[in-house]
Order: sequence, then structure tokens, then C-alpha cells
Amino acid sequence: MTVKRDIKASWKAATRLVHGGQTRSQFKETAETIYMTSGYVYESAEEAEAAFDNSRPRFVYSRFGNPTVAMFENRMAAIEGAEAARATSSGMAAVFAALASQVKAGDRVVASDALFGSCQFILAEILPKWGVETVLVDGRDLAQWKQALAKPTKAVFLETPSNPGLRLVDLKAVCDLAHAAGANVVVDNVFATPLLQQPLQFGADVVVYSATKHIDGQGRCLGGVILGSEKFINETLQPFIRHTGPSLSPINAWTLLKGLETLDLRVAKQCDSALKIAQALQGHNKLAGVLYPGLRDFPQYDLAQKQMSAGGTMLSLTLAGGKAEAFRFLNALELVLISNNLGDSKSLATHPATTTHQRLTPELKESQGITQGLIRLSVGLEHVDDLIDDLSNALKAV
Repeated sequence: MTVKRDIKASWKAATRLVHGGQTRSQFKETAETIYMTSGYVYESAEEAEAAFDNSRPRFVYSRFGNPTVAMFENRMAAIEGAEAARATSSGMAAVFAALASQVKAGDRVVASDALFGSCQFILAEILPKWGVETVLVDGRDLAQWKQALAKPTKAVFLETPSNPGLRLVDLKAVCDLAHAAGANVVVDNVFATPLLQQPLQFGADVVVYSATKHIDGQGRCLGGVILGSEKFINETLQPFIRHTGPSLSPINAWTLLKGLETLDLRVAKQCDSALKIAQALQGHNKLAGVLYPGLRDFPQYDLAQKQMSAGGTMLSLTLAGGKAEAFRFLNALELVLISNNLGDSKSLATHPATTTHQRLTPELKESQGITQGLIRLSVGLEHVDDLIDDLSNALKAV
């Protein structure tokens, strides 16, 4: 017997991150239980039949659902303000499932062009092979959205802020245009986290996360999650996940649940440090630019203030001397680690043009602002003075 703890409507985000979705067994454990099982048993053949024809819903196979994974899904739905959620094995599994589950040959998808490299691959190479038309627009330009969405469209996909250039999309305006074209809006909200921006409140239909990033936040495991209406999750997404199998491991779900408990504290600290670092490096003579949504000179500062409660944990630095100076900067870092991950408790830096976005054409890199001098910095939990010292010393080496 299990007992699910109800969520009070008055609970704030930090409380939901600790208690949301909690299900306790007859042992009344404090921590969430890890149900490491692939299958489940039935008291009778009739019970098994009822489980499979869904007349008596219950767990039947961990590829379809698992109690530990369900706790993670329910907690994510509670913090996002979504009706339902489904977890996946990785963030890219979440992106792919959210799109592939709802499109077919002859459909049309419109997306912002500033995308993570693997997202770009899905939109530009996989979906067109299935006969799905994909159109990419500059996500900052509402005129381009209006033109692209003048035709009937099945889905819209976007990142805001984008990876790695921190470009923003006006969520409310684009959602209104998309719905007029008949499209579902899918937002990759990984940079903002569910604490800094909630796309559903601006009209988005589906939100996806790489839970590998801030949600775990400690570099321990992979995971993803898709959130939306009960109708979309149960009728459109669940059959796709059930039969294609991008399921989340119970041990990873448990790890992500533990990560959620400290997400509020970590993100608040990281945002505070990121702003201080951006301010400290502004105008540095070795830098051609510092991009951070919390800076007043950020090109889309007003939109950031409207959509986000803080500037986020990510910033971009551009070395004036291109790749050579960017590499010298990275190699001179002593505290900040070179890694293509982000949202970690450890500060991480990478050179997108040669790592996360290296497969993009030179034209795509240029259009997205991914220059050879661009460094993506994910700010961790170290003392901000130590981080500023490390970054400043590395710039001296340049």
C-alpha cells in the first residue's frame, strides 16, 4: 500500500521542490523509495487483463511507468504548474519525443534558429526525412514569426534563452501567433529552469527540460522531462514513449528528486554570482563582449525582465582574438573546468564552436552569433570572488 501526499495550493516553489509528488509505502519512509524493478506481479490473470486494457490502471512495466519515476514526474508538474509530466532517459529524448509524438509526413514545424546542436539536427535532418517541413526563423524577429506562421503549422519549437547565445523569444507574442496557425508550442526551458521562467503562463503548450542540467545540478546522471496538459501527455505523448522506450531509470529518477530539493537554493546562488561576474567583466579590454540577460545593456533586457525573474546561471564571453585567444583563456583557467555540461554546482566553460555546436555550418554559426571567440560559462556554487579571480587571471594570460 502506498499513500500519496497531497500538495497544498498555498505551498511556494521551494516547498513543492521538497515535498511535491511524495509517495510513501507502508513503511512510512522519509526519503523517496527507489523501486528498482522492471516488472510487476498480479494476483490473477483477470487483474493482469484489467491492467493492460486500462480498466484498472496500475504499474505494469517500468518502460511504461515506475513508482519512483512517477514521483519525479509529479514533483516536476507541481513546480511547473502543469497538469501532467512524463520523464525520459535524457534531455534530447524529451525534445525528440515531444516533437515526434505529434507530427507526421506532410506536417509543418516552425522553430527558432538559435538551437542546441542536437535540437538543430532533429529539426533540420531527422524530421525532413519523415516528410515533415521545417522552417527556421530568427527567434528575436516577430516579423519572421508572423511570416512563417501565416500558413497552418503543427508545432513550434524554441529555446529561450538560447544555447549558447542567450537570445530570447517573446513567448506571449509567439504563442499567440502559433495558436492562430493551429500549432502546439514546445519550449525548451533548460537555461531558465522552472524557477526563473514558466512558459505555460505565457501560453506555451509543452515544456521540456534536460534534467541532467540544473535539476540534477551535480553532474551525476542523465534525465529529461516533458510537461503539458493531461490530454497531450496521456493521449499523444504516452503511446509514443510506451512503444519507443526512452524511459528514465528509477535510480536516475531518485537522484533527480534529490536534486530538486536544493534547486531553489542552488539557482538563487548561481544567478547572484552570474550577475556579479558579468558586471565585473563588463568592459574588460580582452573581451569583445559580455552577454547576460540581467545586465542593463543586454540587447533584450526589457524582454528578460518581463519573462524571467532573474538573469539565469549562464553567460557568454567573447574573446576579441577569436579561437586562439579563446583556447588560451580556457587553458589558463584553474578553478573553472572545461566541460560541455551546464547547470552544475561546479563552474564550467566550453567553446561552443568546436564542441556543442561544432557540426553547424559556418553560415549557421554566424547567424546564431557562435563566433570563434565565444565562450559559454555555466556559473556554479563556488565563492564568487574566487570565480572572478580565476576568470580575470585567465584573461591576463590571453
